[in-house]
Amino acid sequence: MNKHIDAPSSTIARDTRELDIPTGNLYESVVIIAKRANQLSGQLKEELNAKLDEFASDTDNLEEIFENREQIEISKYYESLPKPTLMATEEFLNGQVYFRNPADNAE
Repeated sequence: MNKHIDAPSSTIARDTRELDIPTGNLYESVVIIAKRANQLSGQLKEELNAKLDEFASDTDNLEEIFENREQIEISKYYESLPKPTLMATEEFLNGQVYFRNPADNAE
């Protein structure tokens, strides 16, 4: 997932005319970005859970729970990543999102 770090880390103002260029419809573009953001969110959650599961054990004691620095660093890293919506918007504007409208193919 490291390829997504080049997205801005905070919300920025966007020109809506840029968003509708790929689809010709602002609302269709927003739906595509939202669906991609949901995909990215799920992928990030799976990655984080997989990494944190490496630290899970059946015999945790209080010292291990409060002292696991590696686990804290992993969590901080994922918290510092740009939000999935910002990553999806960057991907969409850079032409990195594949999308199709089934209504366009129904003839």
